[in-house]
Amino acid sequence: MKVLIIIPAYNEAENIENVVENLKSNYARFDYVVINDGSKDNTAEICSQNHYNMVDLPINLGLAGAFQTGMKYAYYHGYDYAIQYDGDGQHNPEYIEDMVRHAEEKKLDVVIGSRFVEKKKPFTLRMLGNSLIELCILLTTGKKIKDSTSGMRLYGKQMIKKLATSMNYGPEPDTIAFLIRCGAKVEEHQVHMNERTAGESYLNISGSIKYMFHMCSSILIVQWFRKKDL
Repeated sequence: MKVLIIIPAYNEAENIENVVENLKSNYARFDYVVINDGSKDNTAEICSQNHYNMVDLPINLGLAGAFQTGMKYAYYHGYDYAIQYDGDGQHNPEYIEDMVRHAEEKKLDVVIGSRFVEKKKPFTLRMLGNSLIELCILLTTGKKIKDSTSGMRLYGKQMIKKLATSMNYGPEPDTIAFLIRCGAKVEEHQVHMNERTAGESYLNISGSIKYMFHMCSSILIVQWFRKKDL
């Protein structure tokens, strides 16, 4: 069973060494690749000095571009599963094996590392947006995804090929909604996520509002004009 951990990294110099060293020391049974997304800090230099497995993009493509680069790498090298994994230290690799097992046992295409399978969402502005996106997915697919904005997602072999070779399949909730409508089997698995310890999230308050509006409009409107091609 070949599993690849895809780590998109943009300006993660303060976090990337801890993230990769943890994987190398404690989870060496999984392969990894850092996708340095044209970072302006010394993320690439740190990866090079430590001889990390890295794809160094010459310009910033954004999360979607870095994600697809990782999927192309997984597809080219014949991986059975690829997991989207943040480079900021928020995700815990201890759950990866259980996510793979969950996918294997239930023949799933996507397993979402969810904070809210067994726990309730806190009442915050960000979680309000999360709940609104959850409602949009429920209305359009009939399936309840409690943590649609989770950035920890496991993809099976068919999904790797689709995400590596097709346009407009970003690592976002609207893609999950569309995949469900196309017949993909998607479930959640309970995980715990850490708080970011260094660096800054690309989503501030105004960015979060724009993101929520974009996701909701894409799920409710845009996806109905997309051709189902799974």
